[in-house]
Parts: sequence; C-alpha cells; structure tokens
Amino acid sequence: MRKTLWLIAISIFLISVAWLGKPYLPPIARTPFYAIYLTFQEPPPALPIPIKSVKSSQLVDTWNAARSNNRLHQGIDIFARRGTPVLSTTEGIVLRVDTNNLGGKVVWVLGPGDQRHYYAHLDGYADISAGDTVVPGSELGYVGNSGNARGASTHLHYGIYTRTGAINPYPLLKTQSGQP
Repeated sequence: MRKTLWLIAISIFLISVAWLGKPYLPPIARTPFYAIYLTFQEPPPALPIPIKSVKSSQLVDTWNAARSNNRLHQGIDIFARRGTPVLSTTEGIVLRVDTNNLGGKVVWVLGPGDQRHYYAHLDGYADISAGDTVVPGSELGYVGNSGNARGASTHLHYGIYTRTGAINPYPLLKTQSGQP
C-alpha cells in the first residue's frame, strides 16, 4: 500500500511537470519533489562562470593537474579578489554548507541531471543553508583561500560530480551560454 501511494505521488508530480512545467509547491514540500525533478532534467550544455567579474578568456583549464599526495585536480581554479561573490551556475538545491580539510569552506548544490556542483576555498557563505533552492546567479559565498589553499592566491575551486565521478567543468564554462 505504501509503495503504491509513493508511485502515485511520483506519477502525479511527473505528469504535472510535463503538463505545467515546473509546478509550484509549498517550500516544505518542494525540496524532495524538486530533487526528483532535477534528477530527470538534462544537465546544461553550457554554464555561466560562477564569478561575474571573470571573463571566459581568463579561465585556465587546470583539470587533472598534479596536486599534493599524488592527487589529480578534479575541477577548475578561478582566480578573483577575496570577497568577490560566488554565484550558482545552475538551478538546484543546496545540499551542504560545510567545511572540510581540502576545500575549507564549501557549498554543494544538486543541479540538473543529478550533478553535484562543488564550490570550495570560500572566504565565507552567503545567506544560504542546506535545503534552499537556487537559480543561476544566486549568491552562494565569497572567494577566499580556505582549506588547503591557505597561503595561496584567493580563488574559487569549482567542480562537478556525477554518479560516475568528476567531470571537467572547463569546457562547459568556456562555451558561455549566458551569464547569470
């Protein structure tokens, strides 16, 4: 019975998405359904640069560059002044606002296609918390050099993770289909 009700609820949601586009749901109900909606969306073929003041010509592909402890760089470093706003590249749900040893102050956003967008080395966070919904251009935090970037130039480490592992964000940012 419980499984049947769950299948009916998902079916109604998917039919409403197909019929009406993204449906309005009250905030408390939106997050779990919105995650399902995002999972079935196609990932965007291009993304805006997550720092408005940075131009496409300033990006450098640092994907798979050597890092300490025999690691490879799983993202792109985007250099900017400390405190410059970091913006979401996609619509989505904030999964975590947290700290870790490598990334320091970090924000994770679940985006279309079940991709997880990782914003690291932040100096601080915008007024966000886990469960919040964002759109391209929503402020997530501010450029810094926290975590293992202490002592380095201030920058944003931006990564994209799928179920099968990390993908290189550089080609998606370089194509520039619209700035937020």
